Amino acid sequence: MEPDAMKWDFIDNPSDRGNTASMTTDKPMNTDKPVTTDESLTTDNKSIVQRALAELIETGSVDPLEPLLSDGFVHHRPDSTSSTKAEWLAAVNAALTPLAGMQVEVHHLLADDDHVVLHSRRRLPGRPEITVVDIWRFDDGLIAECWEIIEPAAHAAANLAWWEPAEH
Repeated sequence: MEPDAMKWDFIDNPSDRGNTASMTTDKPMNTDKPVTTDESLTTDNKSIVQRALAELIETGSVDPLEPLLSDGFVHHRPDSTSSTKAEWLAAVNAALTPLAGMQVEVHHLLADDDHVVLHSRRRLPGRPEITVVDIWRFDDGLIAECWEIIEPAAHAAANLAWWEPAEH
């Protein structure tokens, strides 16, 4: 593993939040290293997304997210609404209590230039499992935009043929 590469560990969290996803490094990340190539920029962007998710889950607070977002951050939703940095942080903060105990299983974390895509499955006790795809766009080392798609896993089969004519 690269010295600053992150790895995913699913741990049994002894706090009241239950099992959670966690990310760890073999040694502390060097956030001061200069970005010199497109490949290192892509890797740094990917690390920022990993760190943001890990800190959100581990701390149960949006405070670590705030400095990772640009002042002009926009969160886009499938219903064509969007929210500003402050609105999105408030919405995530409000969701933290109902999301206590959430398990996150990351299937893909892909980065290309200024975009990072995170594909995950998320579970809450007593709730349907969901599949989530987040697309993050970076500008000057900060997250500038996010698009998010959430689908209940149980509904996936029904949505596989959405283009077929509706039955009457």
